[in-house]
Amino acid sequence: MNEGAPARLEALAPLREVLAAAGLAADKRFGQHFLLDLNLCRKIVRLAGPVEGAAVIEVGPGPGGLTRALLEAGAHVVAVEMDSRFIPLLGDLAAVFEGRLTVVEGDALAVNETALLGGSPRAADARVIANLPYNVGTPLLVKWLTGAFRPAAMTLMFQKEVALRIVAAPGDPDYGRLAVLTQALCHARIVMELPARAFTPPPKVASAVVHLTPLDERPTDARTAALQTVAREAFGQRRKMLRAALKPIGGEGLCIAAGVDPNARAETVPVAGFLALADAWLARGP
Repeated sequence: MNEGAPARLEALAPLREVLAAAGLAADKRFGQHFLLDLNLCRKIVRLAGPVEGAAVIEVGPGPGGLTRALLEAGAHVVAVEMDSRFIPLLGDLAAVFEGRLTVVEGDALAVNETALLGGSPRAADARVIANLPYNVGTPLLVKWLTGAFRPAAMTLMFQKEVALRIVAAPGDPDYGRLAVLTQALCHARIVMELPARAFTPPPKVASAVVHLTPLDERPTDARTAALQTVAREAFGQRRKMLRAALKPIGGEGLCIAAGVDPNARAETVPVAGFLALADAWLARGP
């Protein structure tokens, strides 16, 4: 724990009191469900691994529960918040932890994370740790998996059903495009589950935290793009055999070139099989 952090946190009012005093509540438009229990926030930070001195991007901090836990642990936080109502509250928190919290008002889907980190020496080892707004969790994950910003690790809260889709194995009902893309690029595992009652207001579903770390050997950008194309076609008609589902991009011939059974269905093909299909599709050229 960062020296001096406990005293600073003790000087802050509890989050429920802060929200009540400001007359603020969650807004459905932003997919907001606040995690106000500081002990749960601390557990998420611990599951993310050591963060003291690290650069951390947090998306959708709201009133700042997870932000407080990150600052307490010694992280340098860039918090991206789209809801302008919470900017003053986060500004108050930034004033307490001088120099370790930068608050950015904006859409996380549109921001340039590398620019936000400002060339900091910590940028090369930056992590993303966030209780993601439910309505943008999946597109944000895809952005961080495939975009120019390559975090050293991600510890992210999703609806549990989305978390299951991220970590699903071939043959699982939840196995699909998201699992294939994520697992081609990262190690991914669910490290924590939370019931709806842990949040304010309680959502209609349970949530889960997924920890992701990049694979040592990452596919090239071209191979990743090809993988997305192949997976989109294959799972677009997931009940069909690959020979039919992949017909628009090569069908049976593509499967044979990749060494994948044309009679298999997408839900049974491992990530390595999809990468082989991507390679075969790339080899065919335009």
